[in-house]
Formats: sequence, C-alpha cells, structure tokens
Amino acid sequence: MRPPAEGRRGPHGQQERGNRIVVLDALRLVAALMVVFYHYVAFGEGWDGPQAQLFPVLFRPSAYGWLGVHLFFMISGFVICMSCWGRTVPDFFTSRVIRLFPAYWLGVLATTAVVTLVPGGLAPQAWRDVLVNLTMLQWPVAVEHVDGVYWTLWAELRFYLLFALVVWRGLTYRRVVAFCCVWATAALLAKGYGSGPLSDLLMAQYCWFFIAGLAFYLIHRFGQNTLLWGIVALCFAMGQLTAVRGWRRTLQYVGHNVPSWGVAVLITLFFAVMAGVSLGWFRRVNWRWLPAAGALTYPLYLLHESIGWEIFHHLQYRVDRWVLLGSTVLGMLLLAHLVHRWVERPVSRRLRTALNASFAQMRAGDAGAKGRTPPGGGPRTVIGHSGVTLPQQRGPELEGAPAAGAVH
Repeated sequence: MRPPAEGRRGPHGQQERGNRIVVLDALRLVAALMVVFYHYVAFGEGWDGPQAQLFPVLFRPSAYGWLGVHLFFMISGFVICMSCWGRTVPDFFTSRVIRLFPAYWLGVLATTAVVTLVPGGLAPQAWRDVLVNLTMLQWPVAVEHVDGVYWTLWAELRFYLLFALVVWRGLTYRRVVAFCCVWATAALLAKGYGSGPLSDLLMAQYCWFFIAGLAFYLIHRFGQNTLLWGIVALCFAMGQLTAVRGWRRTLQYVGHNVPSWGVAVLITLFFAVMAGVSLGWFRRVNWRWLPAAGALTYPLYLLHESIGWEIFHHLQYRVDRWVLLGSTVLGMLLLAHLVHRWVERPVSRRLRTALNASFAQMRAGDAGAKGRTPPGGGPRTVIGHSGVTLPQQRGPELEGAPAAGAVH
C-alpha cells in the first residue's frame, strides 16, 4: 500500500492536493447530501402522503436542506478565485465548460429518458425544450428546466460571466477586492431601484455567498485584515436576510412550518466553516477518499431529483419506505461515480483538447493577420486625392483587388 501523497500547503498550512484544498470536497459532499435529503424527504414530491409523517425523524433537518445551495455558492466563489489565478480568459472558459457540460448533458438526457419511460409520474418535456436545456440557457429564454435543480447552474453561469471581466484584466488582490465591492454595490442599487434585468444579472439575492467565497479565498491566500473581514461581515448580514426570504418561499413546498432560526444557525455555521477553511483550521483533514467523494457531488446533484421521485412514485407501495429511501440515495451515489468515471473524465479530456486546439487556431489566425505583408516585402504607397503619399492597405479579403482610395 502506497503512503498518502503529499500535496502542497497554502499560506496558512492548509493541505492541498495539486490546486485542491481537500476539506472543500467534504463540504461539497455535505452540501449535495443536504439538497438530496431536502428533495427526497421534505420537498413534498415523490411520495403519497405528508412527508412529515412518513419520515418524522428526518423531516425537520431535511427541510433546511435547500440551504446546501448557498454553501455551494460560497465554495464556488472560493474555488473559482483560486483556480483562475494567473490564467487567461480562454483557460477560464475551457475549465468551466469541461467542468459543467459533460455530466450536465448526460443528466438532461438521462432524466428525460426516465421521465418519459416511467408511467404515472412526472410529465416529459417537448424535444425542443430538451434541446434548449442542453445549452444550459433555458432560463433566459423562458423554457422550463428538465430538472428543477438546474436553476442553480444559471446562477453559476452569471457568476462566471461577471468574474470573467476580472480574469480578462488579470487577477490581482486589488482587482478582486474592487470586484467584490463593485458587485455588492451594483446589486444593492439594482435591487433597490427595481431594475429587473440588471438585478437578475447581478443576482441580488445570491451574490453575497459568491462574494463571501472570494473574500475567504483572499484571506486564505494573503492573510486576514479588516477590509476583507468587513466584506465577509456585509455578506453575512445580507445573506441572512436573503436566506430568510428564501425560507418563506420554501414553506409552500415543505407543507409544514419549520422555524426560521434554523436558517440563521445554518448560515452562521457555513460562514464559520468557510472562515476556518480560509484560516487553516482544517489543515489536518487530509483523508485520501475526500477528493473521490467531492468528484461525486456534481453528478449526484444533477441526477438525483426527478429520477429519485420517479423511483418513489413507482416503488413506494412495494418496498419499505426507509429501505427505498436509503437504497435510492446509495444508488444515486453509485450512479454519480459511474458518470464521473465513464462520462465526465473521458469527455472532459476530449473537450479540453478540442477547445485548446480551437483557441490555438484563433491565436495563430490573429498572429498571421498581424504579420501579413504584401508581396515585395513591405507596404506599397499610393498617391491619394490630396496628393499625400499613403501606405497601401491590403487585407486578406482584398487580395487581387485594387486598394481603396487609389487613384486609377
């Protein structure tokens, strides 16, 4: 048996494997399982009868599982800032495409197939809507999601679009801090003035968790100071407010009143844990299985909801509900592992190679256009109408044609 591989350590001694802080994989798994149990035990779909009575022990904690999405957003802000440091926009674009799309494409197709083939459950969507879903852009064109959890991917895409502006300029400490402050200010103004499209772009409800993740990464990389903790404190205050507003909306799905103090406790816990990550409190957490567990979270998140509900619809009167719940969760974890191994990894490699070749061709084309000179070794001159000698411009699209403005 090989000894554990040693990764590099960050500024606070945080154990990393390559460019990966392994404790974040554990947090990803926790966030994904929170969402899974929310949809399986508390959401009010899949089972006949009130779930508060079917699962009296699990129902109350599972009713707060939707907050796992907020933890995902904080982790995303932290990880994106970490992984994009020193990278170009093409690198950033490629890394996001190969991370999001291979498992997502399979999730859309697999969910559509299950919903279509299993009778008596959810209604399948039209094939045109499924095609739009494959682009991940169904939200802005008002097409229903194939699976309800996909709404968070549109939030991620908006974060990437905004953060790409900083990547384009080049990530620095000052620029990331400025980005956090500008984004927070713009989101508040857009929300306050009722600017619908701009408020949607700036994600006035969820931006606080992305911004907090960015600030926590700066603390991890450069050390703590009053300015960064001030950004975190602002995000904590605004995140508490927006999360409680989200709690009010979830009550219609849960169908049972759960107290709002649970929201406050979990948001506080999320911020405390991410603060611990940034300060290196979990530097000793280095279990070898954590990266493998973290790799399951994205396919698990994509596949669990509608497929799990169809399983419950079809088997709830044939199998004990506790056995069915446990076996479905384990089955989804196994399915996520298979998707990661046989779909995500190979497709991501091929997609990365193809995108890198595309950007290399683009760069070569730009370099060739800049370096092209007319025959004769340099620009020729012509006499303009004013009698001034001008360089003759000959672009690739004008080869063999007379230069514009030349005196015939």
